[in-house]
Amino acid sequence: MTQTGSLAVNASRQLAEPEADEPALLEAEVEEAIALCGGDVRAALRTTLIANAYLDREVQRLIEAISTGFARGRMRRPPQRLKIRL
Repeated sequence: MTQTGSLAVNASRQLAEPEADEPALLEAEVEEAIALCGGDVRAALRTTLIANAYLDREVQRLIEAISTGFARGRMRRPPQRLKIRL
């Protein structure tokens, strides 16, 4: 399998492959994220946390935007996350 350098491409490819390759794919994704941050593990983690927070906000915005009639009660509210301040 060749690396394309695009996390979105890797994510879609991951959905099409068997679950047995998940640990290897995860390791490849981790290595790619670290490489994209110039080998800085802390920067890779920081980038991942920022992206995750953005996606959490986007999911919340979309949940609030969808009409109840359209969802017909199939959408459930995700559990509230605790914010930990250090």
